[in-house]
Amino acid sequence: MAVDTLGHLLALHVTPADVGDREEVGRLAEAVQDVTGENVTLAYVDQGYTGENAAAAARAQGIELQVVKLPEAKRGFVLLPRRWVVERSFGWATRFRRLVKDYEVYASTLAGLHIVVFVCLMLAGAADFMQSA
Repeated sequence: MAVDTLGHLLALHVTPADVGDREEVGRLAEAVQDVTGENVTLAYVDQGYTGENAAAAARAQGIELQVVKLPEAKRGFVLLPRRWVVERSFGWATRFRRLVKDYEVYASTLAGLHIVVFVCLMLAGAADFMQSA
């Protein structure tokens, strides 16, 4: 899942559990660039995307990956910069019962449900904005 700085869904790529995240960086980066008109130049990622293969796949699409790492001497809860944005989006999605647990057989069904959830979230935000205006 790729989200913008506000947590809105940009691109989504669902894979089977036996496919690693690093292997699919290129496809997700391509989808992000298609949606944004190739305006994305920097992406914050977690430590699951370390390595030269993931960085090269993103660079091929014009995106530099910046890995957000945990501090060496971690004590208790540590808020990682920029990583909370996507975690917040995951939290929003899990408010919808169907996405709390992985019930779906087909990846396309799961991707479609994520689209519906983020459309609902964006419409709720738009409705709040319209009422406050």
